[in-house]
Amino acid sequence: MAIKFQYNKIALQSLQKQLKVRERALPTLQSKEAALRVEVKRAKDEAEKLQKELEQKMAAHDNMVRLWGEFEEDLLEVKDVNLHVKKIAGTRTPVLEEVIFETKEINLFNKPSWFLAGIEILKALVRISIESEFFLKKMELLDYARKKTTQKVNLYEKVQIPGYKEAISKIKRFLEDEENLSKSSQKIVKKRQQENKEVA
Repeated sequence: MAIKFQYNKIALQSLQKQLKVRERALPTLQSKEAALRVEVKRAKDEAEKLQKELEQKMAAHDNMVRLWGEFEEDLLEVKDVNLHVKKIAGTRTPVLEEVIFETKEINLFNKPSWFLAGIEILKALVRISIESEFFLKKMELLDYARKKTTQKVNLYEKVQIPGYKEAISKIKRFLEDEENLSKSSQKIVKKRQQENKEVA
């Protein structure tokens, strides 16, 4: 990215201010990137752990597969999911508070006795599944924020800061050369004036 500038003191001061802003912001951005990287890994690990837990619980109930054929699908329904938003390194992420189920009334006289236990098993499986989805969504949001932050860090570190430094040094060299030329021309004028006085 070529930085546009003029060869004067005002442009030099402006570039120096912008360089300072970026140099001050860079460590904060790098810290944010590192924090987001850790949080992405944490969310991913938690989602994988919950997925394994779900698989283990489902495998533990494999012996009931034949019984689930008798289970009425409309007995249990997810009514609502309560959540709140938590900011992690400036990124809003969802946090699951509770899953609210609605259970249809059942008459236990004409239903199998395991239906109540089946409802609790389903609640546990659904809760784990929803929580896993929340951690996957959290991971996506944090990873997106991390990528954006990484882009900004790279922009500052590899493009803008070196660009501003180069532009500042060009302006300084130009101003020094201009000053040296001005001094040289003043000396030449002074020398000619002295020669003219001596001749006269």
